[in-house]
Amino acid sequence: MSLEADVADLWNRYQDGLTAADATDADAAVVDEFLAALEAGEVRAAEKTGDDVTSWEANEWVKRGILLNFGLRETAPREYGGVTYHDVLPLRDTDDLAERGTRNTPDGTVIRRGAYLGSDCIMMSPSFVNMGAYVGDGTLVDSCDTVGSCAQLGENVKLGANTLIGGVLEPVEDAPVVIEDGVSLGAGCRVTSGFRVGENSIVGENTLLTPRIPVYDLVEEEVVYGHLPAERRAFTRMVESSVGDHDLFEGGAYKPAVVATHVEEETLEATRREDALRE
Repeated sequence: MSLEADVADLWNRYQDGLTAADATDADAAVVDEFLAALEAGEVRAAEKTGDDVTSWEANEWVKRGILLNFGLRETAPREYGGVTYHDVLPLRDTDDLAERGTRNTPDGTVIRRGAYLGSDCIMMSPSFVNMGAYVGDGTLVDSCDTVGSCAQLGENVKLGANTLIGGVLEPVEDAPVVIEDGVSLGAGCRVTSGFRVGENSIVGENTLLTPRIPVYDLVEEEVVYGHLPAERRAFTRMVESSVGDHDLFEGGAYKPAVVATHVEEETLEATRREDALRE
């Protein structure tokens, strides 16, 4: 049987009442093999099925495999940095990172099992990459960044300091956050709830990207939700709220929106990758 078929069979038994206490060594081998495949980048929680950023779809069986690693394992005491913590999984073994030119700085870079990091990546401390996340080649995860469960980051992505990339494990069918190749997110950005950022876009500091906030795309002159098209410069602006004329709001009420326009050359220069950091 294939790994996908093994996970599907195990999921069906789990839905029928299989518990961590009942799981056999063969069951444990399946979830271990699945974690290894995630860490090797052989399977991913979502895949792009077309040319546009809106074409990403969740791999339901992969997310089920991740959930099985919670449901069929017992919480146990573990050690990290001289501190005992309790979790169902140990942290990821990082011995394979050096051979790919990827590095993580000490005292606070945490990579959970089931996360993939490509070649020439940089993780600055403190930062955290959760289970099922995919971090492409050449990507920078800066200080105080979180890459949530199943998030998909492309190649040469730059996450500014204190950036949050949201995770998703439930419901199983929902697509995770996607940040495509060449994207630069300014410090303090938040990308949540399955929002997708198109390749080579540049997002200003402290911008919130979530499906509930409209994106005013001035390039195509349309309003979109849930994604930022490729090659856009995006930033937050306040627009008038539907309750703007309510008596309780003296001077009007406003709500956040995202404005997207062309990427200018000077903006590209300001966010250009520094290859010397990866030599």
